[in-house]
Amino acid sequence: MTDDTLDSAQELADVLQDVRRHLLWQEETGGRALLVDARVAAELQQQRAAASSVRSMIARARPPEPAVAPPAPRPPVESPSRDTLHAAMKQPLGAPRPPPPAPPPVMASRPLAADEGAPRAAPAPSPGMLLDVPRTTPRSSGALPGVVEGERPTLDQIRRELGDCRRCKLCTGRKNIVFGSGNPRADLVFVGEGPGENEDIQGVPFVGAAGDLLTKMIGAMGFTRDDVYICNVVKCRPPGNRNPEPDEIAACEPFLRSQLLALQPKVIVALGKFAAQTLLRDTTPITRMRGAWREYEGIRLMPTFHPAYLLRNSAEKRKAWEDLQQVMKLFGKHPGSSA
Repeated sequence: MTDDTLDSAQELADVLQDVRRHLLWQEETGGRALLVDARVAAELQQQRAAASSVRSMIARARPPEPAVAPPAPRPPVESPSRDTLHAAMKQPLGAPRPPPPAPPPVMASRPLAADEGAPRAAPAPSPGMLLDVPRTTPRSSGALPGVVEGERPTLDQIRRELGDCRRCKLCTGRKNIVFGSGNPRADLVFVGEGPGENEDIQGVPFVGAAGDLLTKMIGAMGFTRDDVYICNVVKCRPPGNRNPEPDEIAACEPFLRSQLLALQPKVIVALGKFAAQTLLRDTTPITRMRGAWREYEGIRLMPTFHPAYLLRNSAEKRKAWEDLQQVMKLFGKHPGSSA
């Protein structure tokens, strides 16, 4: 055997060794990039049995995972064809090899359809929200008490439907339902929080100390109580004059909205946070909300302090008067003028 024959045989052996390492790489890694030297590649075949036992030990040591849908099957790795092997053998020994195929995309641990079809939880209500009930509009007024076939109701119809109301727990301690009083065609409506002790006894809104102050405020604006309409968010007195609770507001609010639909005033004055926040669905504190025009179902609304609050905080009366002067300006009135 000549030296040329020995050189050719050595070159062929080197090429076959490269092809063998490539096949081992495909078989062991399934197409994933793995950088090893020639010695380690040559030992991969002997380590297959040991690797299998190591994978079993890792699987036993791994903590249990929640059951998920099986991933999509990995496409099989094709072995190189005979033509590919011959082409590789014909390449010079120093020629660069083509890069290994890219790994297939990683599939999601569960089908996307499961995420898309799962019901989504409703957002939590904002902190301080007084209640979370659907807001009705004139277009959906058929859901309001006293409304027949979407027509504008009358106050008498609403009062008849209210009846001897037992829709919330306030009915157990009341003496009278305090529906409202004043001009049924009023352009100006005052909405308060709820009846107090005197209102509960007489069945008329704002007749106690806070009512006396409201009467003076109305007079200073150039109106009388017979010119305006006065009502409350809840129609029964909360025990001990406590704040009305969300379920109580939710039970009574549809009647308040029916009253405003029947009246259709030009302006609403919301007295205190419960009236303003309930009508506007806004939890902004009344100290920041007051004095700025808002809108309720197309009606101008002015939030201001409740008269009971003004009795406890006389320094705030000036701010409440500023709010009422904006209402007067809308009606073309000035301080000291008459109706």
